[in-house]
Amino acid sequence: MNGIGSRLREERERLGMTQRVFGDIGGVEPNAQGKYESGERTPKADYLAAVAARGVDSLYVLSGVRTPIPQGSLSAEEDRLLGCFRSLAAADQAAVRQLLGSLANPLPRACAPIGGPEHTLAGRLSGK
Repeated sequence: MNGIGSRLREERERLGMTQRVFGDIGGVEPNAQGKYESGERTPKADYLAAVAARGVDSLYVLSGVRTPIPQGSLSAEEDRLLGCFRSLAAADQAAVRQLLGSLANPLPRACAPIGGPEHTLAGRLSGK
């Protein structure tokens, strides 16, 4: 499934929302949300404006192209990290992308770490 529906579902999942919650934000019933995501129906502009106000990248939903980050909008830490990333060899950049992709995709609930920060990769690395 390609197109607006799959990208809309991707954005909903990225934001960690159910179809019901997402539909409520857009002012539609859950079955309409499901039809948008399956490609059976196309959302209207007022729906897209409402979900965009809650963090959806509407340019991406419509075109498949992510909205560019405005120049100068990075924090000092983000800018430093980006500089470090850009100085890496291509193979190391690929490894970092792989790691970040793995960290960004949450584990199924049954596999999630138990306990405090010492049970997460970030917690172990920081010594917590």
